Amino acid sequence: MKIANRMENLSTSVTMAITAQARELKAQGKDILSFSAGEPDFNTPEVIKQAAIQAIIDGHTKYTAVEGITETKQSIINKLKRDHNIEYKLENIIISNGAKHSLFNLFQVLIEKGDEVIIPAPYWVTYPEQVKFSDGVPVIIETDDTTGFKVTAQQVQKAITSKTKILLLNTPSNPTGAVYTKEELTAIGKVLEGTDILVFSDEMYEKIMYDGKKFTAAAEVSDDMYMRTVTINGISKSVAMTGWRFGYLATPKTELVKAMTKLQGQVTSNVNSITQYAAISALEGEADDMIEVMRTEFEKRRNIAVKSFNNIDGLTCINPDGAFYLFVNIQGVTSDSVQFCADLLDKKGVALVPGLAFGTEGYIRFSFATDLATIEEGIKRIKEFVESK
Repeated sequence: MKIANRMENLSTSVTMAITAQARELKAQGKDILSFSAGEPDFNTPEVIKQAAIQAIIDGHTKYTAVEGITETKQSIINKLKRDHNIEYKLENIIISNGAKHSLFNLFQVLIEKGDEVIIPAPYWVTYPEQVKFSDGVPVIIETDDTTGFKVTAQQVQKAITSKTKILLLNTPSNPTGAVYTKEELTAIGKVLEGTDILVFSDEMYEKIMYDGKKFTAAAEVSDDMYMRTVTINGISKSVAMTGWRFGYLATPKTELVKAMTKLQGQVTSNVNSITQYAAISALEGEADDMIEVMRTEFEKRRNIAVKSFNNIDGLTCINPDGAFYLFVNIQGVTSDSVQFCADLLDKKGVALVPGLAFGTEGYIRFSFATDLATIEEGIKRIKEFVESK
């Protein structure tokens, strides 16, 4: 048997691989602390669990429309209008099995061989892999902690060629927690005016913001950006529903939704029906009080973790404005993030993700989506490891 050639261009998800390795070592009885997974340690809010139970009782256990049930799509529309004052119709929305699935569908229906997708680095590990799998070309724009891990409009302008089809933004960012301001998004939008370039805006962490800062959606900054932006979102992170598998996208381009629906209909069909009904509670704000409890706790953890990392000689860490990750600069110790993480796991039982996996060497990603005692013990072990080197 020969595996198809297309699989040679697809890399294993590093974050999932390290998380699986940490679980395996822990199952063997080893003392492992894992900060590799992008998963809240909170349980799904009770109101959402009860909505799921009620959906089962009411018999909502059958196939649904491929693109999602009307009630859930309407709740997405309500949410986008309420939070960002942007308006969509039912035909502008499609629900998929998580944001990763939404992105895969998008790239598959849009990219022709050789089309370029501009991706700022550090990036979520999935972005360039899906672009390459779709025969596209990832065009990476480098950033670092001196620029807050954000690209400028000027950098975007320089990266544009006749083959550019998509600009992919992630705000708040995984892995850095960087958040684009309204002014920054507006400037980027100005650069794109007069082009056919689409903006994919991954806004999965929008509810996890810190220091009282307001999140701005890419589609809300101008009429032109609204027309070219495909908003990708979901409820995995903000409402602690990672295992429920619910992502969605919104775009005024109905032909794009139709194409994705055709593809999804032949690949996965609809998202789990119970998840769709339960999601209505989250989208309509019924779990907002619990979301704020989680956000407040994440902010507390962030503050302690940032201070602790900056007290380790050789490591530096900027304050993220959103999400639940720190992207720690280790260049005062080594520029080899893969070896750093391998040695740390071996010697101290601490699992982190190397920055190289996110396209930026010399950093490591630390998830603070776990309890404070574990965070403090983990950073203590990292400090001991660094001092030993």
